[in-house]
Amino acid sequence: MHDLGSLTALLAHAERRRDLALSDEAAARTAHAAAQSQAEELVAYRASYEQRWNGAFCQDGAIELVRCYQGFVERLTQAIEHQRRVAYAADGRLAAASNELRDLEIRAAALKKLLERRTQELARAADQREQRQTDEHSARVAWSRQATLSPSTLA
Repeated sequence: MHDLGSLTALLAHAERRRDLALSDEAAARTAHAAAQSQAEELVAYRASYEQRWNGAFCQDGAIELVRCYQGFVERLTQAIEHQRRVAYAADGRLAAASNELRDLEIRAAALKKLLERRTQELARAADQREQRQTDEHSARVAWSRQATLSPSTLA
C-alpha cells in the first residue's frame, strides 16, 4: 500500500487510452457529420435536378432525353441510398466510439479517485505515526524529568 507507483502507472495508462478514445470519437463525429451532410446534399441535388428537368419535359421532350433523365435519376437515387448506408454505418461507429470513451472516462475517474484515497490514507497514516512518535518522545522526556526529580526530593 505504500507504493503508489503501480497505481499511478495504471492511471497514466487509463488516461492515455481515454485520450486516444477521445480523438477516435472526434474523428467518428467528423466522419458522421460529413456522411450526413453528403447524403443531404445528394437529396437536395436530386430535388433540384428533378425540378429543372420537369420544366423541360413540359415542353417538347424527346424519348431519348427522358430515358437519359430517368437513368440519371435512378443512379442518383442509388447514390443517395448508398450514402445513407454510409451515414448509418458512421452513426454506429460514432455510437461505439462514444460508448468506449464514456467507459474509459469512468475508468480513469475511478482510478484517479482511488489514487487520491490511497494518497490520503498514506498521509493520514504518516500523520498518525508522527503523532505517536511525538507523544512517545514527550512521554520519555516527562519520565526523564520525573526520574531526575524523584531522587533529589528523597534526599
